[in-house]
Amino acid sequence: MLKIAVIGGNDTVIGFKAVGLEACPAANAAEALQALRSLTKEGSEYAIIYIEEKLAQEISHEIDKHKDSPTPAIILIPGREGSLGLGKNALNEAVERAVGMNILGD
Repeated sequence: MLKIAVIGGNDTVIGFKAVGLEACPAANAAEALQALRSLTKEGSEYAIIYIEEKLAQEISHEIDKHKDSPTPAIILIPGREGSLGLGKNALNEAVERAVGMNILGD
């Protein structure tokens, strides 16, 4: 069975843990990078990984390695401070790559 995980600050991941997702608290980019690498290692069963935008911004080089593979889908989510707009931008780029044009509009 495929799994879902979330990487982010403790305040962000605690709610996801309550609904059964794998929670990976990360206080900084180094911890987020370690968690992402662990979740995406060969043979991993994770289909979706949510990452808090602020941390994702700092480890974008690692996230980019997975953007063209079907699993895991890495989805950026806002943190406690609110959205940085990175998740929306990433979604727009993914749709444009898949369809060939921006159909979501900005």
